[in-house]
Amino acid sequence: MVVRNIVSWTALIAGYVQNGFFEKGSGVFHEMVALGTQPNAITLMNILPAYASLEFLNMGKLVHGCAVKLGVDSDISLINTLIALYGKCGIVDTARSLFDQMPVRSLVSWNAMIAAYEQTNVDRYAIKLFRRMLIEKVEFDYITMVSVISACANLGALNTGKWIHKLVRNKGLETNVSITNALIDMCAKCGNIDLVRDAFDKLPHRSVVSWTSIIGACASHGHGDNALMLFTKMKEEEIWPNSFTFISVLTACRHSGLVEEGKKHFESMTKDYSIRPAVEHCACMVDLLGRAGQLVEAYEFIENMPSGPDIGVWGALLGACRIHGNLELAELVADRLCQLEPQTVSFYVLMTNIYAEAGRWEDVARLRKLMEERELKKIPGHSLVEVNQRFHTFLSGSKSRPF
Repeated sequence: MVVRNIVSWTALIAGYVQNGFFEKGSGVFHEMVALGTQPNAITLMNILPAYASLEFLNMGKLVHGCAVKLGVDSDISLINTLIALYGKCGIVDTARSLFDQMPVRSLVSWNAMIAAYEQTNVDRYAIKLFRRMLIEKVEFDYITMVSVISACANLGALNTGKWIHKLVRNKGLETNVSITNALIDMCAKCGNIDLVRDAFDKLPHRSVVSWTSIIGACASHGHGDNALMLFTKMKEEEIWPNSFTFISVLTACRHSGLVEEGKKHFESMTKDYSIRPAVEHCACMVDLLGRAGQLVEAYEFIENMPSGPDIGVWGALLGACRIHGNLELAELVADRLCQLEPQTVSFYVLMTNIYAEAGRWEDVARLRKLMEERELKKIPGHSLVEVNQRFHTFLSGSKSRPF
């Protein structure tokens, strides 16, 4: 183009960002500003999702400042994208401040704020805000419900989840694939496999996400045989598994102690589907071998990993060493863990327990002193109970605290 104006630049930025080329969109935005073209509200609205997806908080703040300077910071659509940005980057207080200052809020505003709470694990506030949304008679859509259902899943709030499910049915959204996948995940995390299967069976079209969710639900609740049977059926229906599917399959194998089956599926990832095993898959294999008492093979597996093992992989082997009372290997693994994460208290606690079970009380005292010197404290256990639409959290050694 001989002449480029703000419309041309904005169109190109939008084209990149809307198709997932966030860094290219960011590059065009920088080029536009460097060449002296001043952005408008629409330009800023189109670049902010890129910074949200990339979690470029500082760049998002610069755009926010630019909006204030240009006097467009009261634009509702722009505020909605800013709420989404701060929520995605974990700055939920700023997101809520923008939300509260809005003179008029659209459905997009509610969705952005609810998603911000859900994405930052402040799930109870996501549900609370949704209830307020209903009271104020603001219509919801499937995007709202996916976030709220995910919040229920994170809290393990099955009763609230059932109420949400009823709203979904009444709204006619039950056949929406995104909602059904979220419902399957929620029911699985809440431990209701029957509801998981019911939701799955009602799906008119099952994607790899749907299959992975149902396989993972069965695997995590000890129904390993059902999980593997579903995986076989998935392949028969010519649904191509992805990396997450294999995590669920390997989880099913390790929970059921199916060592040879696990090895077969692990090898199949690369051989049949060209999926390079990630550390999560390797951690599953180490746990599978470790639970079966094959500690030496598990150690050799770690040593031969193409990518460096992380604390999850070594931690799985340390847990297996405790189960089978292998103190010598436990000390070797603990040394590796200390090199990777010297401040992770759970490994010190686990190693202390291993020494105690072996009657090595001097080593127990040594580790406890080391924990005191490094000011490492064990995080107290907690549980959450839902009663009469209120959530009560119980911390070890404390009373109930409703929220």
